[in-house]
Formats: sequence, structure tokens, C-alpha cells
Amino acid sequence: MNHAATAHRPASPRRIAALALPALVVLAAEPLYVLVDTAVVGHLGRVPLAALAVGGTVMTLTAWVGTVVAYGTTGRAARRFGAGDRAAAVAEGVQSSWLAFGVGLLIAIGMQVGGGALARTLAGGGGEVADAAAQWLRIAALGAPGLLLAAAGNGWLRGVQDTRRPLYFVLGPNLLSALLCPLLVYPGGLGLVGSAVANVVAQTLCGVLFAAALVGERVSLRPQPRVIRQQLVLSRDLLIRGLAFQASFLSATAVAARFGAAAVGAHQIALQLWFFTALVLDALAIAAQSLVGAALGAGDDAGARALARRVGLLGGVCGVGFALLVAAGAGVVPSWFSSDAGVREQAMVAWPWFVVMLPLAGVVFALDGVLIGAGDVRYLRNLTIVAALGGFLPAIWLAYAFNLGLGGIWAGLTLFVVIRLVALLLRLRNGRWAVTGAVR
Repeated sequence: MNHAATAHRPASPRRIAALALPALVVLAAEPLYVLVDTAVVGHLGRVPLAALAVGGTVMTLTAWVGTVVAYGTTGRAARRFGAGDRAAAVAEGVQSSWLAFGVGLLIAIGMQVGGGALARTLAGGGGEVADAAAQWLRIAALGAPGLLLAAAGNGWLRGVQDTRRPLYFVLGPNLLSALLCPLLVYPGGLGLVGSAVANVVAQTLCGVLFAAALVGERVSLRPQPRVIRQQLVLSRDLLIRGLAFQASFLSATAVAARFGAAAVGAHQIALQLWFFTALVLDALAIAAQSLVGAALGAGDDAGARALARRVGLLGGVCGVGFALLVAAGAGVVPSWFSSDAGVREQAMVAWPWFVVMLPLAGVVFALDGVLIGAGDVRYLRNLTIVAALGGFLPAIWLAYAFNLGLGGIWAGLTLFVVIRLVALLLRLRNGRWAVTGAVR
């Protein structure tokens, strides 16, 4: 098969959707399983549920590290694939898998040693919740190597534009775990521990499936420290970018809390809906990573630019669609999450900002995927830091200083999106991101 020709087919909306929709299912599988897990453990009582919240925070951060590894791998593998060298694209997956497995092993060992202290810190001291969280965390952390191996596997398979196998590799273990969790918790009599065991089973099986896919490609599995170092640099930039996001959203929640319980409750409702729309739009960004990387790897900078424009337009259309849905649900959706009249009233303060921001955010998320696929991660890192430190953080703390309420916080988030949009469009126009070749 001529892989260069396969990678270089015109990126029609149908082809973009063919990559984006399976990616969306994979992205949604883990959050949906977490909801099932939470529902099962919630019936054990207040302490187990609080313990799951504490321990789950750590595993959520581990999953975020996995996302960073996946995104970095997709761009590098896609370039190799676009240049017609599938074996080299898969080799990128081998090296990222070694990196992921090593980090996962460190996390698993670290939680056996320091899980108790970490749980006590997050729980605000010793007690039943901290003890239960530590027990859950020590067991659940054993799935970290599999979790991160799966992330690396998703990365290289997306790079070679294979989104079908990740769909099966992720959905199968998560469905098994969703069935296993209530059986272990209740009839099995393991309680909260059963939840942790079910997590480990799903993540380990998922990692094994992706590792088996690598072995089946019949490429060298030997670690190459030079390539791993290059991937570490890419991951470092993505991690720094992610930390800027985390600091911004944590600060927003902290400021919202200072405006009272109703304000922070409304902020949480709007923010979780924002994260949900980001999840859906991320699927389009993943398709952009794969297609742009392949086009540049094939030496087609004009094709990559055309693709960037098309993906940006699709992102805007999706954003408008979400904005219309959110606007239509203004009087209904907040009541799904809270029966408190004060919370619903505060939600209406954030809602107009939320609606206006979504079309802009649709373009931003899509263009983020374009630049990640192009390997222009340093620019994205610097842009996010500038937008956070020069826009979002000052705006939300000024909202606190001048008592602007939830509207001020969401105006700050809108400013954050606008700064990124302007800078991304300027970058797209100057074309410096469109560097061709199998490696950047």
C-alpha cells in the first residue's frame, strides 16, 4: 500500500468526520466510566464517595499527563506517515510507549510510598476519608502504566490515521470495567477497593491491547534515548501549557467562591458544560493533528494551510451550533443541576458570556489542533502563558477587587479566548508554522 498517497487524500469534511467521530467516542469513554464508578461508589455512603473524589483527582492528573503524551506523539507520527514511512511513524509510537510506561511505573511506585501522605494532604488531614482514599489510590495507581501506554497508543494510531482500533481498545476494557465495578463492590464484598480493582483491570487491559498492536507492526522495540528526549521536550511544552490552563481555571473557581455559595455553584455548572463542549471540539482538533501532520510530512504546505482554514471553519460552525443549543437551554439547563433559585439566578449572569464565547472557542480549539499537528508547540505554550498572565488572571482578580461578580469572571474567560483567537489567526496567516518534512 502507498501510505503517502493514503495520507495525502483530500481532507474533505467527510474524511475529517471519519477521524473526529471515533476520537470523540474514545475521549468520552473515560469520563462516562468515571460517572458510572461515582454512581456505584456513591451508594456506599459519604466517606467512600469523598475518598473516591480525593483519589480520583490524582488519577485524573495522571490521565492528563497521558493526553499530553498522546498529542505530542500524534503530530510526530503523522509527519512520518505523511512522508510515506509508516514504519518510522510506528517507531515514534514505540519510543513514546517506553516513555509512557516509564512514567506510569514511577507513578505506581510513588503512590505505594507516598499515597498516604498525598491523600492526607488532599483530604485536609487524617481521618476516615484520608485512610480510604489512600487505600483506593495505592490500588488504582497500579493501572497507571496501562493508562499511559494506552495514551501513547492512541497517539501513534491517530498519527497513522487509524481511529478504528483505538475505539475497540478503549471501549472494550471500559465496558468490562463498568460491569465489573458493581459486581466487585457489592456481591464481591470489596466495597471501595472493588472500584479501584475495576479501574486497574480496565487500564491494564487497555494498555496491553495497544502494546500488542505495536508488537504486531513488526518494528524494532528497542528504546532510543535520543528520540525519547525529543519527545520529552515536546511533552514539556504541552505540560507547561496545560499548567497555565489549570492555574487559570483554579483561580477562577477561587474567585467565584469569594462571591458566595450561589456564585460558585453557578460557576461550576457553567464550567462543567464548558469542559463538555471542549471535549467534543477536541475531537475535531485531534483530526486536525493527524491530517496537518501528514500533509506537512508529505511536503504539502499549501494543502496544510487549506486544511487549517477548513478545520477552523468547521470549528466555528460547531461552536455556533453549541452556542444556539446553550442559548435555547438558558431557562432549563441550570435547573438540571440545581434546584436553588440563587444558583440559577447566578448562572444567568454567566450564560450570555458562555453563549458568545462558544463560536470563538470552536475556532480556537480547532486551530490548537492544527498547530499541535504541525509541531508548533512552543508557540502554543508561549501564547497560552501570555493569554493567562496578561488576560485571564488579571481580569478575574480585578473582578474580585471591584466586586464584578460572576460576570467579571466569565468576561475574563472570554478575554482569554479572544487573545488566543487573534494570536492563532495571525500565526495561521504568517505561515511560519507550516514547516514541511518528516521531522520538524
